[in-house]
Amino acid sequence: MTKTSDLQSLIGTEVGVSRWITIDQARIDAFAEITEDRQFIHIDPEAAKHTPFGGTIAHGFLTLSLASAMSYDAVRPLEGVVMGVNYGFDKLRFLAPVPAGSNVRGRFKLLSAEDKGGGRWLLKHELTVEIEGAEKPALIAEWLGMQMVGG
Repeated sequence: MTKTSDLQSLIGTEVGVSRWITIDQARIDAFAEITEDRQFIHIDPEAAKHTPFGGTIAHGFLTLSLASAMSYDAVRPLEGVVMGVNYGFDKLRFLAPVPAGSNVRGRFKLLSAEDKGGGRWLLKHELTVEIEGAEKPALIAEWLGMQMVGG
């Protein structure tokens, strides 16, 4: 747990790194079905071979959707937290495709922490999703989360 009194000293520092998560073809196919985004570059390995990607790639939104799991791994909640809610993004850029079979992980840097009163803290993290063995990250985002602290 992170004390709210420690937040200011953490601004600008990396606060955690998640485990590696595999994005295999089965995960990509399941995401395509759930979201109804069945573009061939995601679900047709044979056709995708003939693209600049050389094979199927994960949906950008699939990679982004793993941010919550990465956060649970990497970012310690505030002491006394009752709940946290996704508050959105200030910036989001998809920088590199994630080939099927890749491992990704999230790096979190605390950018700001605002006391909104009533036990509400608005935290902004820079999230960088790395692709194992790749020079460029899959995405970089400024992610806002509201944590409610009780008591």
